[in-house]
Order: sequence, then structure tokens, then C-alpha cells
Amino acid sequence: MTNKLILQSIINKYYLGLNESVRWEINNNTVNIDFMTPTKDVIGSVSCDNFELEDSKLAIYDTKKLQNLISICSGDLLLELTKNNALNTKLQISDLNFNLTYALSDPLLIGKVGTVNNAEWVVELNLEEEDITNLIKAKSALALVDNMIVTTTTNLDDEDVVEFVFGDESGHNNKITYQMSGSIKEQNMKLPFNSDMLKTILQANKDMEGGKLYLSSMGLMKLEFSHDGISSEYFMVRRVETNF
Repeated sequence: MTNKLILQSIINKYYLGLNESVRWEINNNTVNIDFMTPTKDVIGSVSCDNFELEDSKLAIYDTKKLQNLISICSGDLLLELTKNNALNTKLQISDLNFNLTYALSDPLLIGKVGTVNNAEWVVELNLEEEDITNLIKAKSALALVDNMIVTTTTNLDDEDVVEFVFGDESGHNNKITYQMSGSIKEQNMKLPFNSDMLKTILQANKDMEGGKLYLSSMGLMKLEFSHDGISSEYFMVRRVETNF
């Protein structure tokens, strides 16, 4: 049995409102899901142990429809597969009240996920629950602006910090700056990222009780979260162009 809330948490962490088509790979009661956004600016993976389903590969073509089905259930869910020869064709989901059927796709219709080259991380930050909440608040306050610059600098006490600057850095428009301290090996970096995507990732992982954020001087951000048997990882590339 798999609890509904755990299943929803797994899906939320890869779906992000964008990633409809993915492969679920289940091996030894662990599910692993690799994904890539349609714009290819985020590549990631989600895994969960104690996932009670036989070893299999499932082609999920329309994640939103699967979410809608699961939403009417409650409590612990029984997951079972229907096969046609060796091909998994249906995912059966049952609770005390409902028996649901989700039609699985042809695996050939699911696109391949790209790979991320090894990077040298020059910034490492611990994302506490307060940091996650504050970053979400900062972005939400400038909801119509998706610009964000991440810089390494020093504060008034001459301590190394990372600044997340939401909004227009020109000084003519509104902006919000949030500072964090951590392990910083390179100063004067200035990297543009999509603040909408950062907020979406943080919101999907608010139940993870914190995480880690890494930065490469080449323009790559990595976010890691792990809690209660669920792990998620995201690689987000810097923006090529920005209005800053």
C-alpha cells in the first residue's frame, strides 16, 4: 500500500505544472522518475523507497489526468498493474471507496531526458524552512516579474553572502533582495535565473523540511531535497539573456 499524500508528493515534485510525460521505473520497491521541462532549462529526478509495486517501467503520458484521479482517493492506496503480454497497459488504483484505472502509454511516446555534465560547485547553501518560505514570499511579491539575479558578494560585516535579487536591478523598478550565508568559494558571480521556476520547485518541496542549493560559476544551479524516504534533485541552467 502507498499513502495518497506520499504519491501526490512524488508527482508534485516532478510535474511542476509542466512535465506531463515521464517514465516511472520501479525496482526493489523504489520508484525513480527522471524528467526534463519542455524548455529544457531544468533536468531532475525524484525517487521514493517503500513504494509497493512490482518491478516495472510505466509510461505516464498525461500526469495531470493521473493527478485528477488520485485526488478523489483517500488514505492508503493499492497499486496494481494490468499487462498485455509484457507491456504494462493500465495502472489500477484502489482505496476503500474507489477503483480507478489509469491508461498507461506506449514507452516510445515518452521523450528521453537529457544528462547533466559534472560541475564544480563554488557555492553551497543550506536551505532551511525559513529560507524556502522567504524566497517564495519574495518572488510572490513580484509575481509579474520572472527575473532573478543570484550574486556572490560581502555584507556590511564583510562576510561572504549570496544575494537573490528579484525584480529589475536597474533601480528604476521594484526589487527585493534576500541574503543567505554558506560555503562561498568564488566572489563577484552574477547569474540570471528564472524566478518562476525557482518558486515552483521550492513550493513542490515545502514538505521536505529544508534542502541544499549549489551554484557553479558556469551558470548551473542544483537543488537537493530529502525527507521521509523521498529524494528530489533539480539542475537549472542560467538564462542566456536577461533584462538586468
